[in-house]
Amino acid sequence: MQKQKIAAIVLAGGSGTRMGSACKKQYLSLNGRPVLFYALQAFQESLVDEIILVTNEPDYCREAILQKYGLNKVSKLVAGGERRQDSVYAGLLAAKGCAYVLIHDGARPFLTQDIIETSVAAAEQYAACAVGVPAKDTIKLEDGRGFAERTLPRERIWQIQTPQTFSYPLILEAYRKIQTERAVQITDDAMAVEYAQNQKVRLIMGSYDNIKLTTPEDMAVAEAFLKNK
Repeated sequence: MQKQKIAAIVLAGGSGTRMGSACKKQYLSLNGRPVLFYALQAFQESLVDEIILVTNEPDYCREAILQKYGLNKVSKLVAGGERRQDSVYAGLLAAKGCAYVLIHDGARPFLTQDIIETSVAAAEQYAACAVGVPAKDTIKLEDGRGFAERTLPRERIWQIQTPQTFSYPLILEAYRKIQTERAVQITDDAMAVEYAQNQKVRLIMGSYDNIKLTTPEDMAVAEAFLKNK
């Protein structure tokens, strides 16, 4: 039986305004290398067949990251869109021909081989899965006026991460439908298949280390993680 093609879409088109830096967060130096390098390297060393990088700085990425570090699984560099969902859709169109696709934020540098392999296995079984971790804190629902409306059951609350992994036809059709409804705002890819395809998404255990770098404090935490490793 012919091996089914697996693609990874890495999103690196964000502006990173909350980082408070002139340099976009995915290109900030983390232990001497751009933040984006770490996610790309994880996929480079994985069972993934090709990587599609969504970026609005293709020349910089090609010269300062891909060529410099020999990341030859990156087959396409695709321009990002106005919204995250536009960028994902552009990446999906470029991934034509794959059977499964992992969608990952380039600002999450601590992706592991175990997470990648578990994600692909779950997608093969359930068609849609998202990595996450159970919430440690008590979560309250706010009533829109600054008061707590109710306390949500912590044992059922997960903080969702990436990668999120899908059957390619399923996620492509979900985003195709969403792109025809410009008012719909999708905050993650699992929401896309929940909304457009009425598809249940399997939650799989990620890692509390798999943080998204958003603020300067996150960069300090990331540096500490690397030192401990």
